[in-house]
Amino acid sequence: MASLPNALPKTARGPLPFEQPIMELEQKIAELRSLSEVPLQGELRPLERKRDGMVAEIYGRLTPWQKVQVARHPQRPQFMDYVQGMCDEWVELHGDRLFGEDKAISTGLARIGDTRFMLVGSRKGKEARDKVACNFGCANPEGYRKALSKMRLAERFGLPIVTLINTPGAYPGLGAEERGQAWAIAENILEMGRLKVPTLCIVVGEGGSGGALGIGVGDRVLMLEYAYYSVISPEGCASILWHDPTRAPDAAKVLRLTSEDLLKLGVVDGVVPEPLGGAHRDPAAMVATLKHTILETLATLAAQPETQRLEARYQRLRNLGNHAPFLDPA
Repeated sequence: MASLPNALPKTARGPLPFEQPIMELEQKIAELRSLSEVPLQGELRPLERKRDGMVAEIYGRLTPWQKVQVARHPQRPQFMDYVQGMCDEWVELHGDRLFGEDKAISTGLARIGDTRFMLVGSRKGKEARDKVACNFGCANPEGYRKALSKMRLAERFGLPIVTLINTPGAYPGLGAEERGQAWAIAENILEMGRLKVPTLCIVVGEGGSGGALGIGVGDRVLMLEYAYYSVISPEGCASILWHDPTRAPDAAKVLRLTSEDLLKLGVVDGVVPEPLGGAHRDPAAMVATLKHTILETLATLAAQPETQRLEARYQRLRNLGNHAPFLDPA
């Protein structure tokens, strides 16, 4: 296995509509730095404190729809950013041994320090060519079959499994349906429910419908602070309920798709905090936080007896949906 660097450079920032005041203040700070030949660190600190306060205020009152926008931010860390930033070793494994290679899901053997595990994750791509190759993160059935075959391999060798979820949903095309899309996802849900090794699933961006569930059943299911996890996209929900996709902000509120709501509902077991202003503002810090979370959670799961862990996983799945009072609009 080839070693990979542990440092991830900061990514260029792109403003969301509600971030515009922050970006204007940051641009002003940058201009003052570039125009002055004398260091102005002391003079700039009040502006930097004002910026940080503005970020905290804006992100402290985001609507569900705005959180969806953050989860989709093009500069948000993606699967390979996490691989390169936190893994000391990574060997990618390809193909489902039935049809072909689906780049929308990556699988491979990973190591962080002394901890070895099977890493499975959604891939969206960043550049146009990569996005097309990865089908914008929408996996075909061969992607789910690849994931399952590699998870079974991990079970055979006693390796824990970590999945990183970031998909708007499984690909709904005719070819995918002909090759058994629904069957592949259903089989993954069934088999992941009874894998004997520790399994950790983390929603790092979008968690869309069955596409997310296909690699989303585990002993622990976590999500990043500004990720979302939902039975359908807000646009799709709005189109069905109101025949108007522009009502996506209303749908986002109704769907209860934020980390805060899903933690209350018991759909996820924990929320991973993001850097101030979201993961896209400081990718390296987000990678470091996720690395620590993975190691800590895997250590906790490894300490549990297998029978106890499997029973807890089963009960967790059986109890999903037993939160009717929270769903009451009143």
